[in-house]
Amino acid sequence: MYSYALLETGCYYLVQEKEDSGITLIKINFDSDHCVFVSIFNETEEQFWRKKNDPIHDIVELLSDDKVKEWEAIFNNNQDAYYEEDEE
Repeated sequence: MYSYALLETGCYYLVQEKEDSGITLIKINFDSDHCVFVSIFNETEEQFWRKKNDPIHDIVELLSDDKVKEWEAIFNNNQDAYYEEDEE
């Protein structure tokens, strides 16, 4: 079992928070003495505070800068498509 304390600020990770949950992409935006401010990417970006000692079932992967750029291109295209549909 891992915790948020192991994750570095500014990095993107694929994690499985609970044993029976899916894999989620997160980014650690900021850390304080006891907490981290996390972006969680599903269909949209959501931001939450997590305690550093909150458990993470598995840290699947730390994404490289190249992989983050590839993902951002896909995510941003999907966001544009989502907003264009709302305008109709």
